[in-house]
Amino acid sequence: MGYWLAGFDVVGVDIVPRPNYPFAFILGDALEVMREICQEFNLVHASPPCQAHTTLTKGTNKGRTYVDLIPQMREVCEWFGVDWVIENVVGADIRRDLSLCGEMFGLGVIRHRDFETGWLGTPGPEQPRHLKHRGPVRGWRHGVWRDGPYIAAYGKGGGKGTVAEMQKAMGITWTDVHEELTEAIPPAYTRYIGQQFITTGELGAAHLPDPAARLAALDRSGLALAS
Repeated sequence: MGYWLAGFDVVGVDIVPRPNYPFAFILGDALEVMREICQEFNLVHASPPCQAHTTLTKGTNKGRTYVDLIPQMREVCEWFGVDWVIENVVGADIRRDLSLCGEMFGLGVIRHRDFETGWLGTPGPEQPRHLKHRGPVRGWRHGVWRDGPYIAAYGKGGGKGTVAEMQKAMGITWTDVHEELTEAIPPAYTRYIGQQFITTGELGAAHLPDPAARLAALDRSGLALAS
């Protein structure tokens, strides 16, 4: 959604069906689809599975092995010479060209994420200032209840956010599937990245659309959107 608000026509890819996805969708293996059609796009955004790099894996799930697709996705983009963004959790094996936090956009989640940007021949995105958090994430931590302005948008129980709370906190209303919400990044992140690409990348600032017009068009389409 964020890239769409920034002015892009969006095509999503996933290996499992996503009937709530609001744009064109291809069901298939992301790597295979990238190899086939990535050159048809101005920008490729890849969000490989994060389990190989999460704190949970290193703690609760210690000993399990998970596939790491980051090197392969980077290799495909470099081979075909397309501009790319690779997103993953803090600690993943990517360049930290951009690090985003929900507080930068006034959201109800923290959700730190790092982004590697392969914008050929450009200076890359501008890093926003990491604002001080307004308090803790609400929920139980090590037997202690903490109340704060942010929702825990992962897992269930322990004071973690409900589906409705996660939708509001992240600005996502086109899906009410818990698993999709817990794996999503806020559209504000990709909207910012898309705008940065348009203004500093090869497309040029003249292509930057009017966000209000895009929101109005979305409203007319019958899809609900949190502004």
